Amino acid sequence: MRRMFGFLIGIVVGSLVGSTVALLLAPESGEQLRGEIRARGEGFMSEVRNAADSRRIELQNRLENLRAPRG
Repeated sequence: MRRMFGFLIGIVVGSLVGSTVALLLAPESGEQLRGEIRARGEGFMSEVRNAADSRRIELQNRLENLRAPRG
């Protein structure tokens, strides 16, 4: 659990740093760049939700297997 939480924190921090660098170095207009960053952020959040849902289902299945009567 700690490893997963640490990994997610790393992804968030990396995304923030990357977005800041992109804003500072991008040759595009501010409005266009903000729209692009917003779209990427939404895509990232969608991926995080999908990963969390997948992990939740996996853990539920494990719990059901542990609760199942043996023998």
